Amino acid sequence: MATGRTHRPATRSRGIPEATVARLPLYLRALTALSERSVPTVSSEELAAAAGVNSAKLRKDFSYLGSYGTRGVGYDVEYLVYQISRELGLTQDWPVAIVGIGNLGAALANYGGFASRGFRVAALIDADPAMAGTPVAGIAVQHTDDLDRIISDNGVSIGVITTPPGAAQQVCDRLVAAGVTSILNFAPTVLSVPEGVDVRKVDLSIELQILAFHEQRKAGEEAAADGRAAVDADEEGAPPMRATPTGRKGPDGDMPAVMPA
Repeated sequence: MATGRTHRPATRSRGIPEATVARLPLYLRALTALSERSVPTVSSEELAAAAGVNSAKLRKDFSYLGSYGTRGVGYDVEYLVYQISRELGLTQDWPVAIVGIGNLGAALANYGGFASRGFRVAALIDADPAMAGTPVAGIAVQHTDDLDRIISDNGVSIGVITTPPGAAQQVCDRLVAAGVTSILNFAPTVLSVPEGVDVRKVDLSIELQILAFHEQRKAGEEAAADGRAAVDADEEGAPPMRATPTGRKGPDGDMPAVMPA
């Protein structure tokens, strides 16, 4: 079994931080939407809002690309689309193999957004012999016995794993041995890969659990707010308070007690 790091160092050869690389697709998505509306330029504030980041972070990210915009004008949308696409390697065609053609794998195979973003589903692979030859999204599913040949014949360097968790590591090892150097893992398990292989993990259950945490916290805050409102309402309707002697003695005489008027 392959062992070692699960990702590359924190910065790329050109010195772009991984956090910046992770935000580039967000900028590209926002810019593509602007381009489709024929918007020629965009300010850092507008683009940052569309991408869901703050403008200072956006300007810092773009400085790594050597793009600083024009004061009073903003950024040229078409140029930024090209610049970020080139930085992400999307100016060339990337053949992708999906391994595990269940519901999720089939859904990804049918996703039409890959082609427009520089990716081509070149092969579909599954361990079920009954699936062999079955067309999915116009591509015939092939058996895992032929995985090495399939990867080689199609020049695949990016593999997508959508298998059950118990099979994911074995599939990962075979992909790496066949020459795949980047893996997108949808299986709910942590993969071990050698140095030089990138793994990105997509775990839908974890994302839902994080959302559940926030929903629970919001519900707790709403309940606390309702409780405070009820207390305030009780206090507004309560009778005024007056002091009345109780007979207890203090150093200066009777100690008053607060009682309803």
